Amino acid sequence: MNRWPTKPLGELLSTLETGSRPKGGVGEIPDGIPSLGGEHINREGGFTWETPKHVTRDFYAGMERGRIQCGDILLVKDGATTGKTATVRKNFPFREAGINEHVFLLRTKRAEAQPEFVGYYLFSPLGQQQILSSFRGAAIGGIPRGFVHSVYVPLPPLAEQERIVMLLDEADELRKLRAQADRRTAELIPALFQELFGDPTYIEKMRWPLKPLGQFAKVSYGLADKLDSSTKPENGTRILTISNVLLAGMIDTKVEKYSLVEPKERAKARLQNLDLLFNWRNGSEEHVGKTAIWEEQVEGEILHVSFLLKIRADQSQANPYFLWTLINRLRATGYFTRNARMQINRKFNASELAALKLPLPPLLLQDEFAQRVTEIREMEAGQAASRKRSEELFQSMLHRAFEGEL
Repeated sequence: MNRWPTKPLGELLSTLETGSRPKGGVGEIPDGIPSLGGEHINREGGFTWETPKHVTRDFYAGMERGRIQCGDILLVKDGATTGKTATVRKNFPFREAGINEHVFLLRTKRAEAQPEFVGYYLFSPLGQQQILSSFRGAAIGGIPRGFVHSVYVPLPPLAEQERIVMLLDEADELRKLRAQADRRTAELIPALFQELFGDPTYIEKMRWPLKPLGQFAKVSYGLADKLDSSTKPENGTRILTISNVLLAGMIDTKVEKYSLVEPKERAKARLQNLDLLFNWRNGSEEHVGKTAIWEEQVEGEILHVSFLLKIRADQSQANPYFLWTLINRLRATGYFTRNARMQINRKFNASELAALKLPLPPLLLQDEFAQRVTEIREMEAGQAASRKRSEELFQSMLHRAFEGEL
């Protein structure tokens, strides 16, 4: 049980403010100043720079609020990612940066609260629960400035805060090292593909003959889209939908949906080992073409919806792992978004996908690639187990830290 007194977050802050953006918005501005929004704060309590945004130096100089300093806590205040938080540390990559109107900047009174300690508390499940209790609104809801009066922070002496931060930093560093190793491993399969087969950015320039996909694989639709999603597992059949197919090309088995299916509908939607599932339509361009390989991850009969085109390779000509990697590499390099029809309709139908001309290297080379992919994925499975352990350790320490048990 926590033995420390608590204080409302608002009483621990010297500054609570948001930022702003110019009327014309932000973008790629030469010699500009980074402008951070919710998309720049990740769910691990850090920052991501995949979509950099900038304001001019003149605009930044005129900003009265939202100029970032070391030790500031940044918290997403509205939208789908409300509550995400990150603390600006000494290793923050920019000497000057600001926030936009979708982010709160919290600056603590250092004589009472170390910013890293408060930052960890707001990131913790208990802190997140308190923050989101102030969430208001539906489609684009958020939290008001007054949320700081309903979040109560445990407040040990400063020396104890520093000790807790040091221990949590060590556990967090293990998480980050694990994530870095995972990212390097994730790059192995694309690198191996390019080494063996060439750069798929422009497939017509690869050295292998191009053949329509339909000549070495069968492409077919699944079940009609109107399914009874309220069906209980014991009464229905498990269905894979778009939400089961991850951008990384994997099947998310944690998403479970069931439906009653007529016997005559089963055959066309039934999955076999090493079938591919191609997302042929979605509102977001990056999701069109994401493809997962079914490796019988769960037992029993599995069917798929028509939004996922099934690709069943003729394994005398094409290795499913080769096709799986090729299609995902094409998506990643923008092949589908460069397609004129996709730019208009954001979709491929079954006949168009079957007519898609793809390179077909010798089967022996495809099989060699598949064997090495299998080895890499076995390594990834081991890393996933290690990642789970390091995450569990970190979450356990977060819980114990603010219960006074660390």
